[in-house]
Amino acid sequence: MWPSWGLDIDGQRVLDLKEMFGGLPVVLEIGFGMGEATAQMAADDPDTGILAVDVHTPGQGNLLGLADRLGLSNVRVANGDAIILLREMLTPDALDGARVYFPDPWPKKRHHKRRLIQPEFLTLLATRMKPGAVLHCATDWEPYAEQMLEVLSAHPDFENTVPDGGYAPRPAFRPLTRFEGQGLDKGHVVHDLLFRRK
Repeated sequence: MWPSWGLDIDGQRVLDLKEMFGGLPVVLEIGFGMGEATAQMAADDPDTGILAVDVHTPGQGNLLGLADRLGLSNVRVANGDAIILLREMLTPDALDGARVYFPDPWPKKRHHKRRLIQPEFLTLLATRMKPGAVLHCATDWEPYAEQMLEVLSAHPDFENTVPDGGYAPRPAFRPLTRFEGQGLDKGHVVHDLLFRRK
């Protein structure tokens, strides 16, 4: 299955996403957990390619199995660091969108610097997103949601799709993820953020 759907993030080559996905628009998904939501989104929208990146080997294997069973030709599973993928393997304006659902919130203050949604990451991501492409983030960790909203709102390359500048309503296309279900079971509120690349 890996030769059909898998991709090693080695930083040794630049990817041709048009060739890889047969000319489909491509959305980068960073951190897909066990991959059920990714597979569902791919099945529901076969006209969009999903480049799904995660370091979690069991999740990669599960998503590969789902892609095989469901015949999902519009999914590629990338193993490794999304930063290396963005910096060294994708061309400018390569992406039609990006998704970061339920990233590790790194709740301890001393670990906040490890959070993915930071100004430096957004600057890199913006160079790989086409103007008008949307970054969709979701989290059930309120302090991280607040930090995401603050950092994205202040970033010069992104603008909030919500007119009043707050959180977005949950889009119908985003399925319930395993992490989301766990958060809801704990009484957490889920926040969606939809920011457009300027």
